[in-house]
Amino acid sequence: MPSPLPPTRVPLAERVPVLLSCALSCAGSALLLCSQALWPELRTRPRQLLLHLSLADLLSALSYFYGVLRDFQGTSWDCVLQGALSTFANTSSFFWTMAIALYLYLSIVRASPAGQGLLWGFHAVSWGVPLAITVAAVALRKIGYDASNVSVGWCWVNLDAEDRLLWMLLAGKLWEILAYVTLPVLYLLIRKHINRAHAALSEYRPILPAAPALRPRASLADKKLILIPLIFIFLRIWSTVRFVLTLCDSPAVQNPVLVVLHGIGNTFQGGANCILFVLCTRAVRARLLALLCCSPRPQTRGDGDSDGDKDKDLDVPKPLLPST
Repeated sequence: MPSPLPPTRVPLAERVPVLLSCALSCAGSALLLCSQALWPELRTRPRQLLLHLSLADLLSALSYFYGVLRDFQGTSWDCVLQGALSTFANTSSFFWTMAIALYLYLSIVRASPAGQGLLWGFHAVSWGVPLAITVAAVALRKIGYDASNVSVGWCWVNLDAEDRLLWMLLAGKLWEILAYVTLPVLYLLIRKHINRAHAALSEYRPILPAAPALRPRASLADKKLILIPLIFIFLRIWSTVRFVLTLCDSPAVQNPVLVVLHGIGNTFQGGANCILFVLCTRAVRARLLALLCCSPRPQTRGDGDSDGDKDKDLDVPKPLLPST
């Protein structure tokens, strides 16, 4: 690996939008957590997994906020602490994002609801692996000042370490690249299954009175299933680009636009999840508006089947879940 580039300076004009992104991500993650606490009927299994993702994103955004605000110029005790927290939270966020996609794939495509064993496995991997990596990195003094060439003011893997490439992969990049491949494949398989289910419903049950009502909800589900991996890749790709440029010893790594995109992409995951699963989810949005307007909760029809509840399970239409 080439010798490290000179430090990337991050002026205030570049730090402000990143700090704003951190604040919005914190607010979005907090809103997701509050929706789980306020409305127990929305605590479906995928949203319980989303709860843990929100916790990781909240911790990640808070640690990044401190790092960008501090704009470290060298390794110090708070640099190591901030780098360790962001490494743990960011890596955990990758694992929980892939865990949700895997859960939806197993539930929808394989029609095999996850048992407690799999859920405990998600916890062990999504919290345990990042914790082990972070503890090892701190113990071996691999966390420290990275000259903002692979960050935006915060601390991560110390670029003075001889095996810095190995630790940058272990502390995030390997799992990030794995998510680039895993998420699109799983969500495309889910969408393909839903499309086949639509075709079966249209062919064999065309006279169902509920069939027309399924179309807008299914369309929303299809769009969301496409948006989830696309948004993840769009947000994270800039950090990967700067990572590769750093490996190539390219001065383009210090391009101000790329630096800002990297900062926003790394910090806005919690805000993006809030937009998808709160503001763009009818069940949560209706309750949130009712709470803000002090109006009664949406009326339910039958056994808890309100208009909002139909898409509470990450907006995957329930009639489409069984195999056809």
